[in-house]
Amino acid sequence: MSTTNSADGDAAAADSGRGRVSNAGPVSHAIFRVARIHKLLAGQLLREVGLHPGQELLMMRLWDEGPQRQADLTAVLDADAPTVTRSVRRLERAGFVRRSPSPTDGRVTIVEATPASMGLRQAVERIWADLERMTVADMDDGRQDGVLRTLGELERNLTASEKSRADDR
Repeated sequence: MSTTNSADGDAAAADSGRGRVSNAGPVSHAIFRVARIHKLLAGQLLREVGLHPGQELLMMRLWDEGPQRQADLTAVLDADAPTVTRSVRRLERAGFVRRSPSPTDGRVTIVEATPASMGLRQAVERIWADLERMTVADMDDGRQDGVLRTLGELERNLTASEKSRADDR
């Protein structure tokens, strides 16, 4: 008869990490956890100015690059067309963007930031700066550079794997 009860055995297994599904991919699990909390925090900050996550990326693109075809926004944001359409519609209702037909192709919709969005731009820049400070906390510049290099390497690995999988289909 064992003198170790089930709770003690479960705690020991958890402490050793054996048998945990997350140990099958610790880097992937860490990325998932960090991405989840980062997105949650970004969402909380963005809601303070009336935005949904992702809408700030669309606005940043318009502020940085000027008017864009809606299809190009869909591609650069790597989003599906209905999601971008909903975001643009909400931003238009809020007065932050204007949609108009292309002067050269009536099938194309052009989206541009309005002058009213400039106040929002300042808020989004502040939110992103705050989120960056929360994310890196007290990391020095060298550590931040290392994190960026590692994340870049992970992105290249995943992009290559995604391309390879697509080629195999």
